[in-house]
Amino acid sequence: MAPRIRGIVETCINVSDVERARRFYERMFGLEAMQHDDRFCAFRVASDVLLLFRHGGSDHPTAVPGGVIPPHDTVGAGHFALAISKDEIESWRQVLTNQGIQIESETSWERGGHSIYFRDPDGNLLELVTPGVWANY
Repeated sequence: MAPRIRGIVETCINVSDVERARRFYERMFGLEAMQHDDRFCAFRVASDVLLLFRHGGSDHPTAVPGGVIPPHDTVGAGHFALAISKDEIESWRQVLTNQGIQIESETSWERGGHSIYFRDPDGNLLELVTPGVWANY
């Protein structure tokens, strides 16, 4: 039997302009960059990490003091979901409206959860999800 997975530690998406993306995620979600430069930005999101890499910024190995990070550039838009409280769904709708961000879709799930979908400036699909979307959330 394989060891059990304990959660997602980091999620990575590509962006065309790291500085623009950093400002969007700081403004939209109040995130604070743990580390950033013109190639990437790392945000703490609860106990996880959201990595933003400039397109082509991770298509070669990167040497660091402890070893080498293999390339992990992707092609096309990415997706990730951020957990929100069910009682804050209307507040998030208002935040999106106030920021001029179009809600692309909303879904109500059979377990009682709700999703709001929208895009960041690079076309990555973001999802705000309440509990009741998956068996484990």
